[in-house]
Amino acid sequence: MRIAVGCDHRGLDFKQTVVRLVQEKGHSCKDFGCFSTESVDYPDIARDVAEAVARGEFDRGILICDTGIGMSIAANKVRGIRAALCHDVFGANRARRHNDASVLCLGTARGEEQLGSILDAFLNTAFEGGRHQRRLDKVRDIENS
Repeated sequence: MRIAVGCDHRGLDFKQTVVRLVQEKGHSCKDFGCFSTESVDYPDIARDVAEAVARGEFDRGILICDTGIGMSIAANKVRGIRAALCHDVFGANRARRHNDASVLCLGTARGEEQLGSILDAFLNTAFEGGRHQRRLDKVRDIENS
């Protein structure tokens, strides 16, 4: 899979761990920044990653900030993106199975204890379709109204 990854200045170290784990799992990765601890505006990074995923240049995206909330809010403004803030494996699994989420948002404040398992769940879980597709069609209708 092709994965787009980005972070703000608070997520830099965490992002480097994510990139390493994603590559160890056999996926290709493009780092959209940021690349230092200098303060940056998270919406800029979120938009770049989300738009690249929405255009189909990447299969999934991963965004990181202190809480993951800001990245999630910003990424979800991009048409066609369903960004999910996940704190555990259950959430990452359901984000994929039920919501066909295309962008995983992570907060550094939660630590790295479950990071590998969360990435596995998000990257390896297929969308179930069925009744969940009907619900996503309704979400798309809201997005297009």
